Amino acid sequence: MSRRAVEIEEVADGDDGDVEMGVLLQDVAQSYDYSVGPAGAGAPTAKEALRELELRKEQRSLIVPTDDRQVRLKLRAMGEPITCFGEGPGERRERLKKCLSLSGSFVHDVDVEAEEHAEVEEEFYTPGSEELLSARRWMAEYSLPRSRQRVSHQSKESKTPLSTNVQHRKKIIGRLKEFTLFASQAAADRPVGMTRFSPDSSTLAMGSWSGTIKLYTVPDLSQVAIKRGHTDRVGGIAWHPQATLDQSQSAVNLVSGGADGLVHLWSLQEEIPIRTLSGHDSKVNRVEFHPSGRLLGSTSLDQTWRLWDVEQGAELLVQEGHSREVYSIAFQDDGALAATGGMDAIGRIWDLRTGRTIMVLDGHVKAILGLDFSPTGYQVASASSDASVKIWDIRKVSAVATIPAHLHQVTDVRFFKTHGRADVDGVLRPDGTYFVSGGQDSRVNVSSNLAAGANGRYGVRMTGCRSNPCRGTPAKC
Repeated sequence: MSRRAVEIEEVADGDDGDVEMGVLLQDVAQSYDYSVGPAGAGAPTAKEALRELELRKEQRSLIVPTDDRQVRLKLRAMGEPITCFGEGPGERRERLKKCLSLSGSFVHDVDVEAEEHAEVEEEFYTPGSEELLSARRWMAEYSLPRSRQRVSHQSKESKTPLSTNVQHRKKIIGRLKEFTLFASQAAADRPVGMTRFSPDSSTLAMGSWSGTIKLYTVPDLSQVAIKRGHTDRVGGIAWHPQATLDQSQSAVNLVSGGADGLVHLWSLQEEIPIRTLSGHDSKVNRVEFHPSGRLLGSTSLDQTWRLWDVEQGAELLVQEGHSREVYSIAFQDDGALAATGGMDAIGRIWDLRTGRTIMVLDGHVKAILGLDFSPTGYQVASASSDASVKIWDIRKVSAVATIPAHLHQVTDVRFFKTHGRADVDGVLRPDGTYFVSGGQDSRVNVSSNLAAGANGRYGVRMTGCRSNPCRGTPAKC
């Protein structure tokens, strides 16, 4: 019999009242002063190891910047070295977490359930002004008759025989093959940023990086006026829909936006702007008139696009929605919709009557620099830095064509529009038959709305183009 067995028998045979059976677990004294890990002078105690474990757990829940510059600034504010020898951004970020956890000045991740509950109660819209509400109602009344007129026009076009449309396209191709450089003009001592034809095609407006706007006669390109008001580059120019037609020369005929963040309204008589619209916090990229001429839109690097009342000179709407800078803007001919494109490679179709986004143009991989509505009312062309042009169908809520139009970024795109005018042979020409695109590969491409094809090559790098509505000729800059 073993010694252990003998001891157990002796305890069992003894008096139970005189034998101590043990201690309870909760009465056991706890000590964390013993060392863990390999024995040695530098081995941490159990207390230190548990503290380190708690710190790591706490660090995982900390919110710290991902930008290395912000990480350095926070370390400097805490009196810590902004960098250590051989330390990379990842290690520096972990060091910041450790410093924050030791100091106790940290912010934990937001509770997911509390955040979801807050989102349910949060307002999903921003209340607008009474002036904006009145403008929305007016745009609804304005767009409905124009929509009916457009549908009636398309109904007449649908009765045109297919052979007539084919002949019309062949005539266009024949004319395009005969295109040559008609005129050229040294317009400024700095790059030209934008050109736009007037509605009657008699005048060409040109904006340059010097901040000036010059007006030239077509086709001889004689300078007739110069507009001074911007202190930095002119990025956007647009003519009033009735300018050079029945609009008074003393009224607003032209709008421009510049890198100075200002939007100027111009008459044809004055050299200085007759009104200045301020509100953007950064460069104004593009400006465009609403088909009515009563409103205008502007896009900016401040990540917003804005809607202005031309008659009152008031800002009606500051619209967000893009995650980066907003660059391009276009209005539907009916006046009900607007399209914006941004440096986030996303475009949005907005219903101006309700303020809602009705379609997201998600397909480009780089910035959208140009937009235009087809006269059909349901097609939108987008030009992008990814060297492609996409045609979007609002009815299908998707892209229906992708055209590798250029070798480099495409900076502008414009649909051919007849505005209800008949051809020289009396045949009603279908609107949107082709569109013109300009890119930084030094080309102006004319493409069919059904099958892409490029014609014409120019020897300068362009930053914008516009199809002449009367003569069907493109301008370049």
